[in-house]
Amino acid sequence: MPFFEAADFVAESEQLATPTASLDNATLATETQFKNWRIADILGHLAIWNEAACMTYETPDDFQRFMTNMLMALQSGQSMREFEATKLGGLSDEAVRARWMESVADTGRVFADADPKHRVAWGGPSMSLRSCLSARIMETWAHGQAIYDALGQQRPRTDRIRHIVALGVNTFAFNFKTHGKTPPDRMPFLQLSAPSGDIWCHGDEANNDRICGEAFEFCQVVTQVRHIDDTNLTVTGDTARQWMAIAQCFAGPAHPPPAPGSRFIR
Repeated sequence: MPFFEAADFVAESEQLATPTASLDNATLATETQFKNWRIADILGHLAIWNEAACMTYETPDDFQRFMTNMLMALQSGQSMREFEATKLGGLSDEAVRARWMESVADTGRVFADADPKHRVAWGGPSMSLRSCLSARIMETWAHGQAIYDALGQQRPRTDRIRHIVALGVNTFAFNFKTHGKTPPDRMPFLQLSAPSGDIWCHGDEANNDRICGEAFEFCQVVTQVRHIDDTNLTVTGDTARQWMAIAQCFAGPAHPPPAPGSRFIR
């Protein structure tokens, strides 16, 4: 069975490699609008978790040790960025970028012929390799936006964001639960235009709660790289408005979206 997510992960990562390939140490140290992380910090973060994804499939015991060490570090007061820095071992920023690119190649190799339905451990419940790679695509795309913004560049748009749209749809109920709310019975109807011009629809078209516009901007909202007010999405109905105010397609506790106007192309 072809593993399309593995190929799309590599393609998405290689696309991000283009604007970062020629950056020197000084530019890699540029702070982004994502928690003031530097470009190199983001690439290091992606590298560490790409490597973790490989471990969870190839060497599950190593992955469990990695997760135990991470939790111990966080409980001792270290930040995620500080923990990841220890894993990167004092590499220069240019070397961190090279390690990220190596992690992309390794991930593509490890998962190319794997069974997408094979289940692996992760931070929460186990997941299929297909879901694991979809999450890697999402995280690469989301963190990549901070890099494009910091470099003052418009990012290329591709239909690979269909993976992120799917994650956004699948986490609808999760978003309400993490905020201590009972999920509405029905998800709003989505009518989204893909970069290719295709129209992607999800949900019941008869539902008056709906979200219409560019799939690209929907992905920006559910990955929390833009506030809903900074998009041109048309949001109709109470459920749709509540969802877009709290949407996050990534795991973990409820996280507030960026403030309006705080994330933009410099």
